[in-house]
Amino acid sequence: MAAISRFCRFEYGGAQGWGKVMGDSEIQVISGDPFTGYAEEDKTLPLADVCLLPPARPSKIVALGLNYRDHAQEVGLKLPEEPLLFMKPSTAVIGPGDPIVIPPISQRVDYEGELGIVIGKRAKNIEEKDAEDVIAGYICFNDVTARDLQYKDKQWTRAKSFDTFAPMGPFLVTGLDPSNLALKTELNGTVVQSTTTAQLIFPVRQIVSFITQVMTLLPGDVIATGTTSGIGPMKPGDVVTITIEGIGSLTNPVVAA
Repeated sequence: MAAISRFCRFEYGGAQGWGKVMGDSEIQVISGDPFTGYAEEDKTLPLADVCLLPPARPSKIVALGLNYRDHAQEVGLKLPEEPLLFMKPSTAVIGPGDPIVIPPISQRVDYEGELGIVIGKRAKNIEEKDAEDVIAGYICFNDVTARDLQYKDKQWTRAKSFDTFAPMGPFLVTGLDPSNLALKTELNGTVVQSTTTAQLIFPVRQIVSFITQVMTLLPGDVIATGTTSGIGPMKPGDVVTITIEGIGSLTNPVVAA
């Protein structure tokens, strides 16, 4: 396993760029990006002075449903025999601190804290043993869901696809072992979800291999690996935070349309 590094995509002084996060307070500015290669520039910035952007710009987001046994039990659905896939559009992506907007046609919008996989190379028909070769790193991901519309429609596209329904960040972390990371979701400071990625039904390598048998993944594409039990609704004025061991915390406020 390579050394662990944290990267961020940011806006500063009207310009966007990539940086390597040094400690808790400083960014080493880089040219290039973590996907195609980079070089460190002779410039650092205080982390507190930049606006963090989503650390991936996916052409698509491929997500898994029912990938924790306890979540399948809480929604009363049978465990899948193979990964259950759905997709979210790139237009749903927002970054740290950006507001999640509750659409007026939904009466229940839920948080779903998840580990996100960011793809680093074009990937098709990848074997499980080679999956790590096409992974750029990992992020926190919130698979925001209009739960009432999900139940109404019987399929998930509308419920998962509203603008702002794919918060991700705060950093892209490379070299991380994803097999047993602590994950928690907090709503207004109260822990509402708590698990480890060791509880995933289908682990990271299997997920990547399975998806690439179906579709080609491109650099920057994101895979959301599924949520654990404890899903629940958000309302305007709430603040939701997803924290994953080794990655950091993704916080977003909730607002009305």
